[in-house]
Amino acid sequence: MICVLSGGTGGAKFVDGLRQVMPAEEITIVVNTGDDLLWWGLYVSPDIDSITYVLSGMLSRERGWGVKGDTFLCLQAMGQLGEPTWFHTGDRDLAMHILRSRLLAEGKTLSDATKVISDKLGVRARVLPMSNSRVETRVDTPVGELSFEEYFVQRWYQDPVNSVRFVGVSDAEPAPGVVDAIASAEAVIIAPSNPVTSIGPILAVPGIHEALLKARGKIAAISPIVGNAPVAGPAGILMKAQGLPCSIAGVAQAYSDFLDVLICDSRDARSADALRKNGLRVQCTQTIMRGADDKAALAREVLALVSAGLLNDQPSSGKSVGSLEPQP
Repeated sequence: MICVLSGGTGGAKFVDGLRQVMPAEEITIVVNTGDDLLWWGLYVSPDIDSITYVLSGMLSRERGWGVKGDTFLCLQAMGQLGEPTWFHTGDRDLAMHILRSRLLAEGKTLSDATKVISDKLGVRARVLPMSNSRVETRVDTPVGELSFEEYFVQRWYQDPVNSVRFVGVSDAEPAPGVVDAIASAEAVIIAPSNPVTSIGPILAVPGIHEALLKARGKIAAISPIVGNAPVAGPAGILMKAQGLPCSIAGVAQAYSDFLDVLICDSRDARSADALRKNGLRVQCTQTIMRGADDKAALAREVLALVSAGLLNDQPSSGKSVGSLEPQP
């Protein structure tokens, strides 16, 4: 079993590749919920939605979010009624939010609701929210503190960032199955997601970081940074605000105390050599995922790398990993 920590579009792309090269039943995805928000009175979980949509074949590949072929009639009508429309929820997407909100109102947890929706969509992989507790990523800017979606979607991440915090995380617990998934996984893969606001909230939930330190499988992280810029989005801005350089060195620093291997783009070969001199395992490959073939190729490369043989030539953290053979 493979456990993936995921958030944002980079995480969804990697999971899309992973499902092409190994049985979905052998994949568990622990998903960021720090971006969750109430929209028009409905509970929306953007990263969980992206993962369930990609695993069910529903994701809009043109947008990278939402449902393919969706319409936006409700959004248009709400705008005509004077309601906010900056968060672009499609009509079919809206159905998922209505169902999730009803399940939560009936007393089900976010884990329960996610499983119900996954089952209804025919998702065979295991999708777990990082926590059933409400954790909200807040971005401090000169115009005030914003939710992540306000900062990212409404304001197009144009504001300078002072700091980022995760409200409610100190009282949160990992959702059922999260710690066990990390502990029992043959490998844990950190998707090429924003280290601060996509993976950061997951690591901040008490118990998850500790589980990674004790994980028996290899832990690999795929860098979302190429050169000195993110592949997409505000990762660079947010990393600098948190005291991390916008580089593969910054990604390595974010995960330094549990990381076995960093996977970066071939264009970062020189920077990779510098990190290797400091004792870090680094593998270079093509990490840009432009289409289905690129996604599958990266997934195969990562699976091969975390297999037993390819890390044995370097000092080991003491973890052991079984054989992970990607499908052709």
